[in-house]
Amino acid sequence: MADETILPIEHQEPGDPQEEKVSFKMDLYYWIQALVMVLIGLILACTFLGRVITVDGDSMVPTLHDGNLLLLQSLGYTPQQGDVVVLRKPGFPPPPRETAPIVKRVIAVGGQHVRVDYEANAVFVDGVALEEPYILQAMTAPFSDEMNVLDIVVPEGSIYVMGDNRNNSSDSRHQALGAVDTRYVLGRVLCVMFPFQDLGPVE
Repeated sequence: MADETILPIEHQEPGDPQEEKVSFKMDLYYWIQALVMVLIGLILACTFLGRVITVDGDSMVPTLHDGNLLLLQSLGYTPQQGDVVVLRKPGFPPPPRETAPIVKRVIAVGGQHVRVDYEANAVFVDGVALEEPYILQAMTAPFSDEMNVLDIVVPEGSIYVMGDNRNNSSDSRHQALGAVDTRYVLGRVLCVMFPFQDLGPVE
């Protein structure tokens, strides 16, 4: 019988660097693919359903923070009590921030009666005090005499809005804003997109 030459079989132990490198590349590929799909989804959502807005200021703390990037629902949206909305009203806020979007919470809609009572630390809508777990702290009377729209029946087609940070918010209490025509509403805040530690739906 002729001698047979037996060649050694190449063997890779588990945990071989080459194998780990291939695995890492595959994982990275799938992560990039998933990220691209998410980005495409967000772009489509912004194009057909809403828009993206950045929070400017601290009037919605603790719900939202300065610099938060928000995804809005715009198409087919009708403001409802309790929603967090973004609006833009000509001339408010005053220069140089008159073009800045305003982020507030809808306290009441057209036909509802709003009464802000600082002594009771409560906002009454149609005679019933709102339960507001979202506000930052107890309200104190504002130092500005212009914050005087405290008892109003909201006109039809308008909304009354307030910031969750009541003591640092120029909102419908301010005579320059007052009840806001719903045509100035850009949309309802759906979620925070960035920074990632704040990522999530807004209620």
